[in-house]
Amino acid sequence: MIDEILTDAEVRMGKSVDALRTELIKIRTGRAHPSLLDQIMVDYYGSNTPINQVANVTVEDARTLAVAPWEKQMVAVVEKAIINSGLGLNPTTAGNLIRIPMPPLTEERRRELVKVVKNEGENSKIAIRN
Repeated sequence: MIDEILTDAEVRMGKSVDALRTELIKIRTGRAHPSLLDQIMVDYYGSNTPINQVANVTVEDARTLAVAPWEKQMVAVVEKAIINSGLGLNPTTAGNLIRIPMPPLTEERRRELVKVVKNEGENSKIAIRN
């Protein structure tokens, strides 16, 4: 009986920690990482598809992502999805390759990120307690 309760609590707490980790990965910190684009959906022949299922997303350098769509006609669609994502990214297209430079963080943006991280941490603490 007690073992079941402990196992259940451990699984639920683990899920809360995993959810926090996922939310923290989405925060744009000024460094390029491919998982930043994971939540962007692309209109792929009438169905919404994650960007990582229609293109290769790689890190060119510490501040630049490169997106290479698998189909040439998808370049404009992928670029539009990145612009409309609300992440504040401005991609540039060179042939079949889309480059996304990461803008440097301003002091104001850093303060906003601290607030967001604190809020996410607090929400996770509450979820773990429940």
